[in-house]
Amino acid sequence: MQGKLNEIDIRSILQLIELGQRTGELFVEAYPSQPSGMGNPGMVYVQDVRASKALAEQYWFVFFLNGEIVYAADRATSLSRLSDYLRRYRAEATLSSLVVPSIATTNAPEYGYLWALLENHILTPAQGRSIIQSMVHETLFDLLSLHQGSFIFELGPALSPQLTTLEMTPLLAKIMKQVQEWKQFHPHIQSPDQCPVIADLAMLQDTLSKRTLATLDRYADGKTSIRQIARYLNRDSLTVARAIYPYVQKGVIQLIYGTTKENESGSGVKPVRSREFGRLPEPRPLRVVCIDDGVTVRETVEHILRQHSYEATAIGNPLKALSLVFQLKPDLILCDIAMPELDGYEICAMLRKSTAFRQIPIVMLTGKDGFIDRVKAKMVGATDYLTKPFGESELLMLVEKYIGAGEQYSSQHNDALNNVDNDLEIDWTDADSTLTSV
Repeated sequence: MQGKLNEIDIRSILQLIELGQRTGELFVEAYPSQPSGMGNPGMVYVQDVRASKALAEQYWFVFFLNGEIVYAADRATSLSRLSDYLRRYRAEATLSSLVVPSIATTNAPEYGYLWALLENHILTPAQGRSIIQSMVHETLFDLLSLHQGSFIFELGPALSPQLTTLEMTPLLAKIMKQVQEWKQFHPHIQSPDQCPVIADLAMLQDTLSKRTLATLDRYADGKTSIRQIARYLNRDSLTVARAIYPYVQKGVIQLIYGTTKENESGSGVKPVRSREFGRLPEPRPLRVVCIDDGVTVRETVEHILRQHSYEATAIGNPLKALSLVFQLKPDLILCDIAMPELDGYEICAMLRKSTAFRQIPIVMLTGKDGFIDRVKAKMVGATDYLTKPFGESELLMLVEKYIGAGEQYSSQHNDALNNVDNDLEIDWTDADSTLTSV
């Protein structure tokens, strides 16, 4: 099984593997590559992809046993992630003294070293399972946030030995919810790979307790990413991002991309926020465009969404819509399938050719609830579909699924500021206890 992510999304791929109780390896990269396909030009194999020099910088591996996840990794060659997780147990220094296990040469090196730590009684089985669960969670969070790329699933023997296997359905439900919540941090927080740095210490001193400030200052050094902080504290990236978000909004904490292993020879860090380092863009309501030649549908969608604090624009002319969406820059597009001059499939396909709309959710509106329509929608890159007629709850549920709640977005600034000190106190203090108690 292989293809591109504009044809089928990651969630559907994982569900197919689970339903088929497949054993093997899934490879996903952020951008399509063209490996050699040794011996058979019509086939692509995982080993070919690994050998290809054209590998994209971002790629992931997920290993399965009977439809359950055994292990998942981003970039199968680095031990830096494992080292971060070992800090929980004050064991990161032991990696350099380990004898390279044989499993590391044939499978994912990180997984092999983890087994060596278990065999040398540096980690307990419970600690090993906790690390694997965190690694899988982190990898799936990245994959479920990905909309453009290619994938290959190859049946084969299971990665062995297995320390644990994780059931897919509850894991996907939990992580999808977190992916949707993460979108609410945009544009202030864009990636778990961004590094916090304190920009206004005086304001933090007036706001936070000394204990919380000391703990925050320990990690917000401009070199430690949100993801690394989460690893150290035995939490997920969303929890850390939620705690610092109000301060990032206010400009008290700045976010930068730190120097990575791939960029060690570079000049250091690059700003990710604003052209003027201390200035934040003003937040705007979540924006939805509806393209439909039916007056009733347009008026209904605008009325419902505006009532719930979304900025909604309905367009009746499909040709005019193509130019307007580039000006409006919506967060989500609703597009009718059956329209004169230009149907919804054609509009969707055209928009997906533009880099500006490769990751924007596009939901097809159709009066037909048929399998063929769903397949066609997926083939042209549609994110989802909604059958007409639909009610208020159906529309809101779908919009919230992909871009979050409009009311929550408009009110979250005040709510977050009221509660942030407590959130930080709980999160960072608990984390310190975890680190010191091991």
